[in-house]
Parts: sequence; structure tokens; C-alpha cells
Amino acid sequence: MGYKNESKVYEDILNLLERGKVSTEYAVGKMIKQKQMNDNKRNPNQEDVNAMMVELDTLIGLERVKKLAREIQAYILIQNKRREEHLAADSLVLHMIFKGNPGTGKTTVARLLGKILCAMGVLEKGHVVEVERADLVGGYIGHTAAKVREQIKESLGGIMFIDEAYSLARGGEKDFGKEAIDAMVKGMEDYKDNLILILAGYKEEMENFLKTNPGLKSRFPIHIEFTDYTLDELIKIAEDMVKKRQYILSLSAKAKILRILSQKRIEDRITSGNARLVRNIIERAIRKQAIRLKDSGSFSREDLITLKRDDITEEDH
Repeated sequence: MGYKNESKVYEDILNLLERGKVSTEYAVGKMIKQKQMNDNKRNPNQEDVNAMMVELDTLIGLERVKKLAREIQAYILIQNKRREEHLAADSLVLHMIFKGNPGTGKTTVARLLGKILCAMGVLEKGHVVEVERADLVGGYIGHTAAKVREQIKESLGGIMFIDEAYSLARGGEKDFGKEAIDAMVKGMEDYKDNLILILAGYKEEMENFLKTNPGLKSRFPIHIEFTDYTLDELIKIAEDMVKKRQYILSLSAKAKILRILSQKRIEDRITSGNARLVRNIIERAIRKQAIRLKDSGSFSREDLITLKRDDITEEDH
């Protein structure tokens, strides 16, 4: 990624002008706009970057992602300084593979990275377009490429995030998933300065998926594994969730959450490190507390903010 080589862009515009393809007014306007874009990318909004890096640091776990964000921040700073000294400066390639179970923070991280990379000047908009197989694969010849182009167009200036990306390679010989992959790779090349593609899914499935297309893995230089949260991290996530909603957990409520999570870990290791499970427990507890307080007919401010042991349940009942 990074801004395009100015001299090459200006040369292309001047060639069009000399061939009479564009007007002088248009050529000058394009060069001014290109200069403004590159100036913006040389001067990232440091205040916004710092604020979002703090937000990233407050997320539980995800140390590999935090390390990557700091590396990108340092890289951009040094490359910009090199340009100021008229030294050669490389552009960034930031297409990524996110591997991990559901609920381990992949989508949350993608959204935050979009904002950070926009503030750093790497992306023009920083928005995230979340797509899945149905958004990319058509039902007849030519339909798939058009659908992929449409999603790429919507994603320009930001991140296209494809969850369960391995599903693109699951069809048979007559499936259009392979066509979607080919169109996606072409889009990565055509818009390499204005698009980041993130493919996400289960670790094993993603690794098998990358083997289906020999040139695919090399196009994604950044691979991040999102490990399941530990029990301690899940409790911290629960505490953060209730704090943001202006609630608190009683000690017995916290102990019951820990017991539920521990039991889940024994029964089903796939979802045991899942922040979605914690969110469901907390949201269910808030509903249970509301019913409990309503039925009591009398409650204090302390009652309104406290989630108790009886409010914590594994399932609605």
C-alpha cells in the first residue's frame, strides 16, 4: 500500500494530454488532486492515530495484532522520512489472512484496523465491507465476476473482509467459487494502492483453502492467528462489557460466569474461548435483571447497576 509514485502518475497524465485525450484543465486538476492525496498520506493525523492505538491497546489479548499495528505505524513514519530525504521508499502490501474460531475478535480488529490505517494515510476511507460467499458467487457464467467487481468497487479506499473465505473453494467443478477467487485476485492487482483484502475463517480450513490456489498465499503477506481467549481474558471481557453498559457484576455473578465458561470449555473446546458466548451471557443477564427488578416493584440505584448471581444463566429459560 502507500501513495502512488508521483512522477509516474504525472507522466501518465501528461501523456494523455499530449495525445489529446484530456484537456489541459483536466490534466492540471488531476495533478493537483494527486498531490493533495499524497500530501495527506505523508502527513497522517497523528492525534487520531494515537487515540485509536490506545483503543486497540485496551482490547483484551490480541497481542499479535497490536504488534502489527505498531510495526505499520513505525514503517509509515520511516518511509515518509526517507521520502523527505529523497531516498527510495517502498510501498506497503497489507492484504491479510485472519485465522481463528468465531468470536475471537477478527471482525472487531478488521474494523479498527480500517480506522487506524485511514488515520495513518494508508487508506483513503478506512471503511470495512463485510462479504460472504453469497455476495461474491453468482449462479451463471459472467455473473460471479460482476458481483466481485461490485463488492471491490464498494470497498475501494477501505477493507474488503471476507469471512469463511474457504467456502469459495468448496464447490464442485461446475461451481463458480474459483471464478470468484480469480476475479478477487485481479481486483487486488488492479487496486493495490487503494484496497486491503482480509480473508478470515477457521485456522485449518483457511490453510487448506490457500493450498487450492498456488498464487494465493504469496499475495497475503500478513497471517494472524486469533487464539481462543483464556478464562481470565473472558472474565475481563465480561467486566468490560458490563462497565460500558454502566453495570457491575457481583462477586457471586462473576463466579457463576466463570463456572459456565469452565464447563463450556470441557464440553465444547471450539466455542470455549469465544467472546460471543460472554456477550450472550451478559445480555441475557441484563434482561433477567430487568424482569427481577420489575417484579420486585422497588429498587435503588445500586440495584439498577448490579447484576447478581441469579441473573446469570447459560440459556434462556
